[in-house]
Amino acid sequence: MITVDDVKKNPILDSFIRKGNEFLGAMGYTEHSYRHINLVSSISKNILDKLGYSKREAELAAIAGYLHDVGNVVSRNDHGISGATICCPILLQMGMNPDEVAIVISAIANHEEQYGQPVSTVAAALILADKSDVHRSRVRNQEFATFDIHDRVNYAVENSLVWVDEKKRTVTMELTINIEITPVMEYFEIFLTRMILCRRAAVFLNCVFELVVNGAKLL
Repeated sequence: MITVDDVKKNPILDSFIRKGNEFLGAMGYTEHSYRHINLVSSISKNILDKLGYSKREAELAAIAGYLHDVGNVVSRNDHGISGATICCPILLQMGMNPDEVAIVISAIANHEEQYGQPVSTVAAALILADKSDVHRSRVRNQEFATFDIHDRVNYAVENSLVWVDEKKRTVTMELTINIEITPVMEYFEIFLTRMILCRRAAVFLNCVFELVVNGAKLL
């Protein structure tokens, strides 16, 4: 069976991941490099592991997490759908079971808040993992005076964690935001739709989604 380590060794996918991040940088978008995709891969797997899903489902979540942004090599717009289209033939060529390919590509295609839906446990885990990665290290713009709202919000987040309580069936996103850089309201201004999608994803996993900002439970 194909593993996330096999996927990481594929030279075509590796090239698309690297160039996609490079192209996003040219447009001023936040970091989508190995740091981000490895983190999302790890968190996706951990969520399903913690909630008692099968080892294979957790591995498929790790694969989807690693590949979820590969579509940026084509365009930022609809990159989930283009990423799924890119990954499908490559994963099949690598020898992955078609049913597993379907699970992975549907998760990739559904991870964006504009049109995404938690259509499977793998898709739900990927949504929660991807939307949790908000952090100042992702901001590439070094000129604070020119920050837009996305730069400000990401730069203001000093810590971001996802906690899974398998007994209470809760998934908690905990953020530490420097309110001297941006008010908490600005976080909601640009990320409210993401939080709604996270709540749907948690419900799909028979969990409750919680958001804690600076120690205060907001959702």
